[in-house]
Amino acid sequence: MIQTEGLVKKFENLTAVDNLSIHVEKGEIYGFLGPNGAGKTTTIMMLLGMERPTAGKVKLFGKDLAENYFEIKRRIGVLSEFQYLYEDMTAREYLGFFAGLYGVENPAKKIDEVLSRVALLDRQNEFLGGYSKGMKQKLGMARALIHDPDVLILDEPQSSLDPYGIREIRDIIMEENAKGKTLFISSHILSEIERTCHRVGIISGGKLLAEDDMAHLKQQVTDEVEIVVELEEATPSILAGLEELGFINQVDTEGSRLRIKADTGEDHRSQISRTISQNGGVVLSMVAKELSLEEAFVIITEQNLSLLTKEGQAS
Repeated sequence: MIQTEGLVKKFENLTAVDNLSIHVEKGEIYGFLGPNGAGKTTTIMMLLGMERPTAGKVKLFGKDLAENYFEIKRRIGVLSEFQYLYEDMTAREYLGFFAGLYGVENPAKKIDEVLSRVALLDRQNEFLGGYSKGMKQKLGMARALIHDPDVLILDEPQSSLDPYGIREIRDIIMEENAKGKTLFISSHILSEIERTCHRVGIISGGKLLAEDDMAHLKQQVTDEVEIVVELEEATPSILAGLEELGFINQVDTEGSRLRIKADTGEDHRSQISRTISQNGGVVLSMVAKELSLEEAFVIITEQNLSLLTKEGQAS
């Protein structure tokens, strides 16, 4: 549904996007991540045809964006990070304007529907100049949905929202995806990306550092998993038995709690439990601590920063 091939964007001496090739499948929620200045916004501007690539191609729905611009744009819904609204319009007038541009059938009904979904139906006749940042953000989502697009491109969709608003937007994302819609989401709220996205791409310095599903992405950055075991009592025989297991690299004790570092690749918990029982122990709880997306993101981007620093010193 979305594909870039060797995408490059240069501004004088700055290469904002460098040979970027990504692909987003139909019906997928794709998270597009990167630190500030990584090239995310520039990439999105090229996906929307608002910036012309220096090199490379953008394809949506299998068609070249440059050659099928107007046809493609009608099938995309966009939410930008900052909302620039017509502040002397009401929410209903604003959505009516865009419904007219897109030729939406039965616009009054559709406006009611999208305003209800973003919890603004009771504020529909207020001027947008009086809206809070969070309300403007939710109205931007309503505008993105007004023409029932096949692809949603969302840049910081939960920016400026309170916890209720964040949950409302998350619910909309999941509902649209359940209908078969494809979503491309750029966000710094990594916990939300982790909750909603099927795959993520991480960009830094204009380059794609990683592109994979959550599980494989985390495996790329660590070869160990931490397993926390709560015992009735941690005895020397239990510790000795665990240290004999070849996949265990380290065992730390905190009273009756064990922190075990083990190789990744398979679930070792049943073998750990069996070894503890064989040595007279009783397991009260056992939890494998999974690396979070935030931790994986930091590791991947820091590794890239270190590499770039070394390259700069070498040159």
